[in-house]
Amino acid sequence: MKKIFILSFLFLTQINLFAQDSSIVFNSKRQIKLEGGSNFRDLGGYPNTEGKTVKWGHIYRSADVSKLSDNDLKTLSDLHLATVCDLRGPDELKTNPDRLPAGIQYINLPAGSENTKVSMNYATINRDSMMLSFYTKTDHLKAKYKPMFDQLLALPNDKSLMFHCTAGKDRTGMGAALVLSALGVSKDYIIADYAATNVYWKDTREKMIQGMMKTGMAEATIKSMLAANPKYIETFLNTIDAYYGSMKQFLEVEMELTPEKIVQLKKHYLL
Repeated sequence: MKKIFILSFLFLTQINLFAQDSSIVFNSKRQIKLEGGSNFRDLGGYPNTEGKTVKWGHIYRSADVSKLSDNDLKTLSDLHLATVCDLRGPDELKTNPDRLPAGIQYINLPAGSENTKVSMNYATINRDSMMLSFYTKTDHLKAKYKPMFDQLLALPNDKSLMFHCTAGKDRTGMGAALVLSALGVSKDYIIADYAATNVYWKDTREKMIQGMMKTGMAEATIKSMLAANPKYIETFLNTIDAYYGSMKQFLEVEMELTPEKIVQLKKHYLL
């Protein structure tokens, strides 16, 4: 318990370093508590660089939603959820299909980035190299995230969209980084939002660590894989800058967000 507390404190300290006002990251409106899910949260409340704020109640991010209770389904319905973008691969879908309220549009966006086999010995590989390698891949980003932006552009004003993967950390974290970037949110808040998974997913993460250790994987490797280390999302953002010159250029070229579409997104999702 003491070890978990120390780790949580360290992650919170990292978050505070990135976000000038951590109360924005951990606003009481952000977390949507579910009986059968975790890391379900609102992307609202973040200020952008133009003095506006991301609207609450329109864009949500989450971890696995395959085990939602009937009460959870009612909660999602009350959020006016219209569209769910599932960023997981076929193996994950087969094992843990989403459980969602009736009438929600479901879109699967695997794009070939899932279920990657690692040929190296888990006990001997560099703990960060595997994760950093994932965050430097750009060839799948258009297929995975452009359709999500298309849905955001088409979403009615009184409806909301949720996107998720298994942990709500890596694939979901990248998606959140791109959405917040398109809305003009600063890098500091994007990194802080990413790192907040260490708090919102903490209990589930500890259970997964114990389960994965039974397969023979080294504890340190597992913890590295399951941690939302700020340097992972920083690597992602830096890779985009290096390959495309800037996030703005990436969004225009790969996500096909013209200046007109960026204006449309901001009008829809900012106050």
